[in-house]
Amino acid sequence: MDLLEWDCPEHAILVQADLLSLNRSSLYYKPVPPSSEEIRLKHRIDELYTEHSFMGYRTIATIMNREGNPIHKNTVRRYMREMGLMAIYPGPNLSKRDLQHRTYPYLLRGLVITQPDQVWSVDITYLRMKNGWMYLYAVMDWYSRYIVGWQVDQSLEIGFVLDTMKRLLAKRKPGIINSDQGSHFTSPQYTDLLKEHEVRISMDGKGRATDNIVIERFWRSLKYNEVYINDCANPRETRQGVERYIHLHNHYLSHQSLQNHTPAVVYNQEVLLSPTSK
Repeated sequence: MDLLEWDCPEHAILVQADLLSLNRSSLYYKPVPPSSEEIRLKHRIDELYTEHSFMGYRTIATIMNREGNPIHKNTVRRYMREMGLMAIYPGPNLSKRDLQHRTYPYLLRGLVITQPDQVWSVDITYLRMKNGWMYLYAVMDWYSRYIVGWQVDQSLEIGFVLDTMKRLLAKRKPGIINSDQGSHFTSPQYTDLLKEHEVRISMDGKGRATDNIVIERFWRSLKYNEVYINDCANPRETRQGVERYIHLHNHYLSHQSLQNHTPAVVYNQEVLLSPTSK
């Protein structure tokens, strides 16, 4: 290979593309940002779903059309998939779960939860911004309602879920981790990680958002008291807002279910609560 080819950055890229058998045209692809109309419609879908998580795409489409937002039900379904509001992950051929992905039984029904780290609840939610959106992955301790860890990302790729969980499992060991049946949580990468740390895997029944109700309630609180009020302009503001609210939730807001203590006080076992069951 002529070393002069590497003198020009563009030539170097083309040579690397040839070596990797990549289509050269893909090197110059720039993603098209979402239109203001798509952003507006997705934000309204998020509001409706947050208020009534039992709603399916048909019901949401009916309501939006009645409100004067003309939209086909199939468009609502596609947007909800892209927003992570269904138990599937956006991308090619993902309307069906990958054959190597499997679900696990729901282990919390009737379970008496008596201490921190006995059960963690995990989920992903859509966070709106003025000109786009991000995604928040959070891990909540079921006993104390303490947010053990979280991460915000602009993509729904599984990496930010795995990175967060690896970091947490290096410090703490929960007995059970409960999630929905989304493809992040049924992925072998994720389930193998939990098995490696001897964590039992629990999953909501299909279409049963109430099975993971503790974190669903937190999403509503976060969105009504932070996201919808501040309407952040960029990812930095969004991360700062999430961090601010989670700190408030963990250390300053008392909860009736925690006998009016804060999650941090209960998680750190500064007080003991009466046993509760799911």
